[in-house]
Amino acid sequence: MNIGEAAAASGVTAKMIRHYESIGVIPKAGRSLSGYRVYTENDVHVLRFVRRSRSLGFSMAEIKQLLLLWRGRRPSKEVKRLATAHVVQLRAKIAEMRAMVKALDHLAAHCHGDERPECPILEGIASPGSVTEKARRMS
Repeated sequence: MNIGEAAAASGVTAKMIRHYESIGVIPKAGRSLSGYRVYTENDVHVLRFVRRSRSLGFSMAEIKQLLLLWRGRRPSKEVKRLATAHVVQLRAKIAEMRAMVKALDHLAAHCHGDERPECPILEGIASPGSVTEKARRMS
């Protein structure tokens, strides 16, 4: 199948398929006599794997590792280690995002939102130190 068909079958855009090839996440596709990329059902299966991995938030480096583990039929303990490390990263990001929400809620609550030039939101962003750290200290 051509790149458009592979994109439709996998749910990955043609642009992303080319990108994944260029960074070595997936092998370069075979070529037809006229030079067009040719994809197999197995290629589409790999593209779906990459898409699902991306939807779970894995980085491209992690996806490369997952693909190696998947293709090599390695012990599940290695896959579990990678997944649990990713969960730790996700929890840290969630905590960071909660702190951002708290900081922005605090700044927005103190902004009059009228014609005055003073704006606690801009002042909070412009002042030295992390806005999220300030919000944590205020609670």
